[in-house]
Amino acid sequence: MRSSLFLALALAVSGGAALIDTADAQTAREVRRQAEASMTLSGVIDIGREGQVEGFQLDRREKIDAGIADFVDKAVQGWRFDPVLVNGAPVQARTAVRLRLMADNAAEGTMRVRLVDANFSKVDGEREVGTDTVTSNALRGPDYPPQAVTMQGEGTVMLMVKVGRDGRVADVIAEQTNLTVIGTARAMNQLRDILAKASVNSAKRWTFNPPTTGEDKDRDFWTVRVPVRFAFQDSRERYGRWTAYIPGPRQQAPWKTGEETLAAGSALLPEGGVYMVGRAQEGPRLLTPLG
Repeated sequence: MRSSLFLALALAVSGGAALIDTADAQTAREVRRQAEASMTLSGVIDIGREGQVEGFQLDRREKIDAGIADFVDKAVQGWRFDPVLVNGAPVQARTAVRLRLMADNAAEGTMRVRLVDANFSKVDGEREVGTDTVTSNALRGPDYPPQAVTMQGEGTVMLMVKVGRDGRVADVIAEQTNLTVIGTARAMNQLRDILAKASVNSAKRWTFNPPTTGEDKDRDFWTVRVPVRFAFQDSRERYGRWTAYIPGPRQQAPWKTGEETLAAGSALLPEGGVYMVGRAQEGPRLLTPLG
């Protein structure tokens, strides 16, 4: 999906980003060409006995641009799932879904919009079990690094954390650091390094609760993603609105994470959560591409 409207929406945010270091107008224009934007939506899907989508309802549709809502509707209506079985027989089912959209530059004046991730809850009648997955104790975030404050630097560090069977952090890396400020390449690399080091050092003191039930409970270790946000004001993502950023390079974990292929939206997970990597899929199994 491409539209100059979406480019304007995304770059309106990044266009208002602060300039760090000695960034000039030309530098800002060059960096903004790298800009991406993300949006999280949610809804409910009704699944037929043959796995077809019989109905889809977006939450808070009035807050979503009509073009985006139509794009998501069309994609979801084309999905097909493994039939949901009860006592061996296919049944109608309902599942909640969280969708992640991403927009990036496709050509001058246009933006390409893609559906990059979908997470399903267990269908009606299935019980969510909190002990099936890694959960966190109180995760104290890092203090704002003084040098980043001086630079007026903001961004999100996506941590990948290796959790041992005792719940302690066995290893941690900064998988990717996305910035919401613009500067020279040197200044932005410096800021990414500052934010990443602060996040990693803080995470080394965290503790987690390993799963005690479910298919993943007997692993030697578990891997989770934890986003760490640095911002001077409340910049939490608003439902139905684009959040723009300048993506950073991605690092690979030096241990086996259990993730067969890297999900396109894995660096865009909402802050405040702990997201287990490579776990057995919950909810209905999607058979078709996202769209």
